[in-house]
Amino acid sequence: MIDIIGKRYWYFALSLLVILPGLISLALYRLPLAIDYTGGSMLELRLPSGVAPSSEEVSGIVGGAAGFAVANIRVQPSLQGTLIIRTQEMDAATQARVMDALRARYGDVVLERFESVGPTVGAEVTQGALVAVAMAALAIMLYLTFAFRQVPHAFRYGVAAILALVHDIAVVVGAASIFGRVFGWEVDALFLTAVLTVIGFSVHDSIVVFDRIRENLLRYRGEPYERIVNHSILQTLDRSLNTQLTLIFTLVALLLFGGTTIRHFIATLLIGMISGTYSSLFNAAPILVVWEKREWRTWFRRPVEQPVP
Repeated sequence: MIDIIGKRYWYFALSLLVILPGLISLALYRLPLAIDYTGGSMLELRLPSGVAPSSEEVSGIVGGAAGFAVANIRVQPSLQGTLIIRTQEMDAATQARVMDALRARYGDVVLERFESVGPTVGAEVTQGALVAVAMAALAIMLYLTFAFRQVPHAFRYGVAAILALVHDIAVVVGAASIFGRVFGWEVDALFLTAVLTVIGFSVHDSIVVFDRIRENLLRYRGEPYERIVNHSILQTLDRSLNTQLTLIFTLVALLLFGGTTIRHFIATLLIGMISGTYSSLFNAAPILVVWEKREWRTWFRRPVEQPVP
């Protein structure tokens, strides 16, 4: 029989190895928030073929036309071949002046997209996003504690599921920070939707494993807890992988052939689903074993040397 629980610290180490680059990126570069959260205006432009101005030149034109400080204007190319300009909030008249100035300099400039969000609305959206994630986590923990009330230490199952969720959120948010630095991606309102969807699927996988543990605790009374948990994981392994693979294949197809407007959303979902499958099988259930055996008491203790016979 495959001993997954016996190698639990290897799986914990792999999780840490995946999360660490994202945490470093968050510490250094933070999360690339879109105007949905920060407030401001965004213009996505398509310039005539062969025109490749510098960011400093475009910033100067936009700042001069709008009356904004050049230092507060960000210009970057997108993967779709367009130019994205972010400024403080501008009204319709200011946007028209900016477009006139750009067309006077570069010719037939096409405005692909224009969005403007006030700073107050952005702050409310940010606060709402944090509250939504916190409330979802709390509701999940309380529900699992109630659902597994017939099992000893039911509270542990809710906490283990939340710790797996923290793992998945850390992976997704860290990846968003890295992608923002490397590819210029930003965290918009759809990112919150993706995170909440990942939370739901991750908890679903954890409940499947936990439910099998509950059944086996009654079926194999007297067996070591560690062996029961390992057996439960193996029993649900095929089901979890097959279910998630069908979803992952669909997401990959959407990522490759779907529209550009949902590409960031699909990529976030894909990363979160893979992380959620891993954490449900190799993190959530092993955490129960660590808690049951109270292994943290020996983590920093020197091994006792056995006397040489």
